[in-house]
Amino acid sequence: MALRKLYGRNCRGLLQLQQHRGENEPAFASIFRERQCLRSQQQQQQVAKMASSSTANYRESVVPKEEVVRFIADCMCKVGTTPEDARTVAHHLMTADYRGHFSHGMNRLQMYVEDIAKKMTDPTAKPRVIRDFQATALIDGCNGLGQVIGKHCMELAIKKAQQFGTGIVSARGSNHYGICGYYSLMAMEQNLIGFSCTNTSPLMAPTRSVRAALGTNPLSLGMAANEGEEFVLDMATTAVALGKIEVAHRKCEAIPEGWAMDTAGRVTTDAEAALDSSTLFPLGGEEKNSGYKGYGLALMVEVLCGILSGGQYGPNIRSWKSDSNVANLGQCFMAIDPEVFAPGSKDRLSHLLKQLRELPTSGDASVQVAGDPERAAMHKVEKEGGISYHENQLKASEEFAKDLGVKPMQLIKKIEIKQSNVF
Repeated sequence: MALRKLYGRNCRGLLQLQQHRGENEPAFASIFRERQCLRSQQQQQQVAKMASSSTANYRESVVPKEEVVRFIADCMCKVGTTPEDARTVAHHLMTADYRGHFSHGMNRLQMYVEDIAKKMTDPTAKPRVIRDFQATALIDGCNGLGQVIGKHCMELAIKKAQQFGTGIVSARGSNHYGICGYYSLMAMEQNLIGFSCTNTSPLMAPTRSVRAALGTNPLSLGMAANEGEEFVLDMATTAVALGKIEVAHRKCEAIPEGWAMDTAGRVTTDAEAALDSSTLFPLGGEEKNSGYKGYGLALMVEVLCGILSGGQYGPNIRSWKSDSNVANLGQCFMAIDPEVFAPGSKDRLSHLLKQLRELPTSGDASVQVAGDPERAAMHKVEKEGGISYHENQLKASEEFAKDLGVKPMQLIKKIEIKQSNVF
């Protein structure tokens, strides 16, 4: 009770938090959930009183990329993350939002903080090498932050690819590591082909089943072409990432048919019902729409992640947002030097992308390749001077800043600026 009173309105610094961690920590973590429910009730009561000018201000505002990084890093430091690791996580989440993947950016911050508060993640753990043999390595993430583990593993895969032509690193003992594409981009910055995939908590119902047994099991492969062109595939093997449903729920929007089931195993368009069941269709949807192919891809990722690494796998991974035990996720990272194969690979990729984009279409929209939507999202951010968040996300972040006692994100008015090349 004393702990709840202490953190009643504002969390007063990391020192206080550290003093009250330990056996009181579950009580601390529960405050976030209770305040979220309370805020939801309060927001419903105040909807009619909200001024239209306030909504307009949110919609006309953006958050500079560096300010997003600062805010996330401050929040992570408040719960015991080192400044270096906090910035690693913050840059990753900002990059997700910058590239238009709002389900995996700021949307994930509170989950990370709560997992630390509940001792489900160790904010100071460092990855440990278990085996290192020529072009391969096996890493124990020691239940650390997923982004910190992922960065370490891809840096090692890159080093091995530069030495041997290819590098593959398998990790276990990891946690949610953000967007897969971030790690592919790391390899691409070194003129390598990058690949990464991860297993997750069981959220996918295998074809013909109504029970989740595999994760969203996302994967990414990226390669740079000439003159800034690139191919960056970053996809879940479910019909959609769960975070997309969370974003729809935050916006009070319906979801398309074929994304998820309700608790009775029926197709649903209700985001809340989908979150209650946490049971997604494989990529492709139902069996009649070839959903078994998405199921097969998810199982392929599981072989590369949980099976290869010795981590948890399939239905043995803890349930989504459960605090029954640590996640112990498995992850895979590959880097390939295209120059050890046939010369001219960048030229051929550039030619292929050009051919695909110039194909005739049935409408006005042109053919795109993986990575084009992200380039458009980044262009929008550069044009407006910052990342444009949904007003509900901004309000939630403001309240979260109060809970943790950190400086809230500073918004600026959308402006027109010259585009810069970040990647």
